[in-house]
Amino acid sequence: MKGLQYQLKSVLRDKFCLMTFLLPILAAAALNFMGSIDLSTLGELHFGVLENDLPPQTVTWLERYGPVTAYGTQEELADAVNEPSTNVIGVKADGESLKTAVSGDELDIFQQAAATLPVLYEQRKDAEQAEVQVLERPDILENFQGIFIPAVLIVAMFMGCTFNAVNIISEKDDGVAFINEILPMTPGRYIFQKVVTGFLFGSLSSVITACICFRLSWQNLWIMLVLIVLSSFVAALMGLFIGRFSEGLMTGVVYIKIVMLVFIAVPIVCALLGVNGLPAAICSIVPSRPAFDGIMALSDGNMGTAVKDAGILAVHCVSWFALYVLISAPHKRL
Repeated sequence: MKGLQYQLKSVLRDKFCLMTFLLPILAAAALNFMGSIDLSTLGELHFGVLENDLPPQTVTWLERYGPVTAYGTQEELADAVNEPSTNVIGVKADGESLKTAVSGDELDIFQQAAATLPVLYEQRKDAEQAEVQVLERPDILENFQGIFIPAVLIVAMFMGCTFNAVNIISEKDDGVAFINEILPMTPGRYIFQKVVTGFLFGSLSSVITACICFRLSWQNLWIMLVLIVLSSFVAALMGLFIGRFSEGLMTGVVYIKIVMLVFIAVPIVCALLGVNGLPAAICSIVPSRPAFDGIMALSDGNMGTAVKDAGILAVHCVSWFALYVLISAPHKRL
């Protein structure tokens, strides 16, 4: 018990571990906050005109499509159009028509709008006779939140990998690892102390993230808890492997980044490409894949798929734990 308390205190003093603990929680809060912001104004047209250059009715016509700002001189208008942080379209009178100006660094949608505006102005009378149907404005993030939220939760679940890896590498650098080798400590007790540290913090971070991102019913809540527990346990075991085979902190950080990249990239790519069949089974070798699929299934209300993915995670837990015991037991006997 004292050894476990030492491990917890060691982690709490590590700023890197605390940062990894808070990162998914902050990302989940930011994702929910961004989902409530109306981002449609980012695609709104903005026009710049010269004072007393266009007739008032033309300015009124432009205001139907976006805000219009009047500038006193040609230089001021040119500076507004060329400003990289804006997408202002310059509009000037060209006889009975209009002439537009853009800097060229705008998005394609604004450049196309600038090219179409003079033709649209010439046909404005015919356009007024056309029947206009106003469609409901879609939420920009709605199609992506179904992937973003499980991805953030996956990061939280597998943060235990970082906790254990950094803890073991720090003990190597401080010489504590040599003391552990001569202490009367069984391999099972050593593994227990190391796994529990990452498991507890990874589970806690995952639970907080899930509470922010999801509003689950009571019948789905226990499946989510099972996914969190199993995923956090696998992540803690991965941290043991990284810590064992890393010679120093820099090497460990590289291994952590590689593992985290694989954990995040594989399920997201499979979800975007719709991988099924044998490729999907091969990708399930990565523990984050069944965890990601289980979360997606819970979001869609598919309890059967979530239970199946929890079973795959349980197999991962047993397999990785047995592999680490086989690797570490001979070293302890020596």
